[in-house]
Amino acid sequence: MVLGAPGAGKSTFLRKMGLEALRGKRQEFQHRCIPVFVELKRLPTSDINLEQVIVNEFETCGFPDAKGFTRKALKQGRLLILLDGLDEVPTAQLTQAIRAIQDFVDRYDKNRYIASCRVAAYRHNFRRSSGVTMAEFEDDQIQQFICNWFRSSTNAQTQKAETCWIELQKPQAAGAKELAHTPLLLTFLCLVYDRSLSFPSNRSILYRKALRILLEEWAAEKCLENQRQIYEGPSVELEESLLSEIAAKGFARDQLFFSQREIVDRIKAFLANNLNAPKYLDGEKVLEAIAVQQGILVERAEDAYSFSHLTLQEHLTAQYIVNNPENIRLLVAKHLLNDNWREVFLLIAGLLPGSKGADPLLLLMEEQARSFINTPKLKALLKWADDLTAESEGNYMPAAERAVAIYFACNLAHERIFQSDEVRPAAANVQKLCIRSGQTFNIFIQSFDYDFGLDQIVRDILIARDFTLSFDPEIFCGLELARTFEETQIFKSVDFTKLITELEILKSQVPDNAQPLEIRRPFFDRVDQVWVNALELNREIATLSDEEVGAWADYLDACRLMVRCKKAAVRVSPQTWDAIEGRMLTVAAETNG
Repeated sequence: MVLGAPGAGKSTFLRKMGLEALRGKRQEFQHRCIPVFVELKRLPTSDINLEQVIVNEFETCGFPDAKGFTRKALKQGRLLILLDGLDEVPTAQLTQAIRAIQDFVDRYDKNRYIASCRVAAYRHNFRRSSGVTMAEFEDDQIQQFICNWFRSSTNAQTQKAETCWIELQKPQAAGAKELAHTPLLLTFLCLVYDRSLSFPSNRSILYRKALRILLEEWAAEKCLENQRQIYEGPSVELEESLLSEIAAKGFARDQLFFSQREIVDRIKAFLANNLNAPKYLDGEKVLEAIAVQQGILVERAEDAYSFSHLTLQEHLTAQYIVNNPENIRLLVAKHLLNDNWREVFLLIAGLLPGSKGADPLLLLMEEQARSFINTPKLKALLKWADDLTAESEGNYMPAAERAVAIYFACNLAHERIFQSDEVRPAAANVQKLCIRSGQTFNIFIQSFDYDFGLDQIVRDILIARDFTLSFDPEIFCGLELARTFEETQIFKSVDFTKLITELEILKSQVPDNAQPLEIRRPFFDRVDQVWVNALELNREIATLSDEEVGAWADYLDACRLMVRCKKAAVRVSPQTWDAIEGRMLTVAAETNG
């Protein structure tokens, strides 16, 4: 499973692997396989048959008896099957697609498989896969890419590559330099620099400027002889509006592919409903010009069009929503937790204009997130964490401190996980919490630039609570954890002197590991009770049901996305963000944002 951020080069990498498999003795892929490249977003909407999809690929290449050849090759393990874009499978179809792929791999497990997916959308879906992550470009690779991009004789004379690289090293270009580590964004940076000799530091603005270049300059460069431009007179803004409407309406339906008739009908409807659009334009001609000249909409197969990169459709969708702000509330209500919409949220935050900037979006996200804290237990747990950390003198974001408190409370509320002991229902539930929420806690805490060390505390909590990870009495009793808490000062109200003294006494009484579980278990119950007393925790409020575990993880995911949107925004009011940050992981009164 090849994982990576948007535009990291996952599809390019899979195609490169396929190319290497075709190169015979010179190949860098060290297995003799016939590569088959499958775009997962093109799977049928029902009755997914991967074998037939592969047969179709061989038929396209003119293989005689493609069906028989495919069946034989699969049984002999002769294929390298490249499954591109798991994150681009429509949500309603994803479970079915994963099951079909997994069954196919199990049935034909002599073959080799490489799949790709965005990091944010991957949920460890495949049982037998190992994961690798696309590395970001390093400085020498960025410089080489820039040199390759500006390699024409004209650019060589003006030393544009050298100038671009020098400008990218300047402190004021730090934001752009961060974007340059991703291949697609570096492509856009080169496009923009070639035209304006400057860099935007905001990703949303970079997309917008790059798209304008695609609309204006690529059309001129690729214009075929005797073919008119798309529009004779109307501005690029009109075409951008058309494309954003097509993108957004498709994205809202999990649609990445469009038939020719569908796009033409949308073009005609758009032109008919626009008083200022030229009336002489023909929908088919417009589509042909967009696809041929600009490379934004491309024909992937006969009568199957899509945007040339998912990122472009996401940007245009975001632009459409920003241009129609009445849709933002519906967006938040329907898609706040939808992984497929995460990039759209970040792009919207960077595009929202005016004096309020991203404030309205963030307030709506907060309002929706708070709706997940919908049981007395969850509200009581947040209230307890707020009280416990209220007088904190640590140099950490208060919401992150509250997150650590809640994570520890949920672990304390459940029995320890013992090696060679059957996992009881309560212990199974805390495992769900760790699996579903543990990574969310860490990522949430790491979202705040000025928090250092709290992510390590989360890991230490799990180690101290899991009997299978260590046989150190200090870890068993949580002594190291208690000293860490005392040092970080995030639980100011706790008497750590008393707690550490009691844990030291218990440390000397740790039963031998060879003793039966019925002897060891009561001892560790005593250790946990010492912690519960010190933290003044009512275990009942931290004993969460499956539904509450899910709601809590959803709430943290929503809060983390808020933090990311705040960072992606061009403008956020300090007063608005301070208020949101202060209410995060509390039972503060509802906002009227």
